[in-house]
Amino acid sequence: MSHDVSALQAELPELDWTTDGERLAVLSRDFSWFSPILKRALAGAVADIAVRPRDEAELTHLAAACARHAVPLTLRGAATGNYGQCTPVQGGVLVDMGGLNRLLWLRDGAARAQAGIRLGELERRLREQGHELRTMPSTFRLATLGGLFAGGFGGIGSITWGPIAAPGNVAGARVLSVEPQPQAVELRGPDALALHHNWGTTGIVLELELALAPAQDWHEVVIAFAGFDAALDFAQALAADPALPKRNVALLAQPLPAYIQRWEASFPAAHDAVVAVVASAALPALQALAARHGGRVTHQADSVDAQRRNHSVLELCWNHSTLHAMKTDPGLTYLQCSFSAGSHLQQVRAVRARFGDALLLHLEFIRSSEGALICTALPLLRYVDEAHLQGVVDGIRGLGVRVNNPHHRHVEDGRFGGTLPPEAAAAKRRFDPLALLNPGKLRVWPLPG
Repeated sequence: MSHDVSALQAELPELDWTTDGERLAVLSRDFSWFSPILKRALAGAVADIAVRPRDEAELTHLAAACARHAVPLTLRGAATGNYGQCTPVQGGVLVDMGGLNRLLWLRDGAARAQAGIRLGELERRLREQGHELRTMPSTFRLATLGGLFAGGFGGIGSITWGPIAAPGNVAGARVLSVEPQPQAVELRGPDALALHHNWGTTGIVLELELALAPAQDWHEVVIAFAGFDAALDFAQALAADPALPKRNVALLAQPLPAYIQRWEASFPAAHDAVVAVVASAALPALQALAARHGGRVTHQADSVDAQRRNHSVLELCWNHSTLHAMKTDPGLTYLQCSFSAGSHLQQVRAVRARFGDALLLHLEFIRSSEGALICTALPLLRYVDEAHLQGVVDGIRGLGVRVNNPHHRHVEDGRFGGTLPPEAAAAKRRFDPLALLNPGKLRVWPLPG
């Protein structure tokens, strides 16, 4: 669906517009190609025009003009998401938020920054002052703060601090409405989370205020195991030990490690691997724990140095493993699973027994929003067709495991299991009363009743 955007350009000629067709096609895509289903469903969905506001004033003028002319607008960070959240389903204006990239302040263990700041840059500046982000995705080099909030769940650091939505992680957000006279509103605490993980459909996030963690000297480690059960028990013990400060604990069950190129020396053949990031002072204790579980350390490095050399285990974790594996075998795709606190190990073993090597198991140990130790999974599998994929989903769910199916194009069906929560619907009505924020990404709007 195309829209006449000439009136917007005429009204706001000073904005940084992009009309080149090839450039628009690039800007209208994210990593939704991880899903062959989304790749087909979103094919041909391209913005009519793109714009990069330089500051909040320009963005406000744009939102007002789009409201007056009834032109849809879709927000874009760095396009590292996997759900097509920055693909303009019905065309219109693609808004590159990268110009709003300032760190506004840092004090008392918290920071406020604009939504377009890249997380790698934010992390660097925070560490200069003795702080670091509590949670960040494996795509932290490129991903933006607003993109993480609008499309992310958790990531590196969630083993200690839980997901983004855990109480206390997000202190507030400044949000802009899309209407002829846009309003900028400050939301605090839980109210701000009404816009979290809604793919930019419920309001324009201008700024976010985050609680921070004290900066640590981190050490990256890979530990190889000759059996899955030993690797799982070790990962659980490491994740549960409060005396071992950690930033990430992941398990890559064989044969998944063989799909990750450039790391062959660290992943012995036919071995399962635990990828961990721990405080440097905890390294001797980690090595002793690994030895007790029959593990062998095959890689270790200072995390800052590893990132500088572009050889960091942080970029083996979370959905980065999907990217690595699909580069090796494009016929793969992935799922997102969450196990139950208190029974997560039994559920993991049940999934492993049910599917074997047909499901390349990748576990991430985290704290839930309630503080319980659990693990999530980003398993890979060979894509056959939609019916086969749904059969695998049903089989996993039959074992009592939650599956957030990442192959849906609508917000409700991906994360929420079919229904938009009341608080998200209320935010949509408040901040996007004309339903111009990426129309088509909500399955039902307006909501009945």
